Amino acid sequence: MNLTHRHRLRVIYAQTDRMNVVYYSRYYEFFEAARGAFMRRINLPYEQLEREGIFLPVVESHCRHFLPATYEDLLTIETRLDDEPKAKVKLSYRIYKEGVERPIAEGYTIHSFVNKDLKRVEVPEAFLVCIRRYAGQVLEDEASP
Repeated sequence: MNLTHRHRLRVIYAQTDRMNVVYYSRYYEFFEAARGAFMRRINLPYEQLEREGIFLPVVESHCRHFLPATYEDLLTIETRLDDEPKAKVKLSYRIYKEGVERPIAEGYTIHSFVNKDLKRVEVPEAFLVCIRRYAGQVLEDEASP
C-alpha cells in the first residue's frame, strides 16, 4: 500500500507549556489534524463517512517524543498507511520540525470502522477505492500554513 501524506502546521502559543515546549498531549491533536488532511486529500473527508453512518473511533494510540517542538516551529506531519485495512485501519505518523532531519516524534493510531450504534462494520468500499487510487504515492497538502 505505502500511501503517505504530508501535512504542515505551525505551532501556536496555546499549544506550549511554561517551558515554551509543545505539551505532550498536543501531539495527538497534530495526528488528528494530519489525519483529517489525509482524508480530505484522498477525496474522502471524514464528514462524508459520518453522513453515511460510518465512524472511526481510536481504539489504540501511541506517541514517542525525541526532540521538543516550540512556539512558531513549522512542523510537517507525515501520515502513512502501510497496509490495506481489514477490520481496523492503522495510521502511522512522523513529525518533523523545519531544519531538523530526523523526526522529533512518531506514533500511530488504530481505528475501528463502526456504525452510529458503535457496532463494527466492514471497511467501506469508498474508503478502499480512495486509498487504492493513491497507493504508492506521497501526497502533499494543497495549501501551506
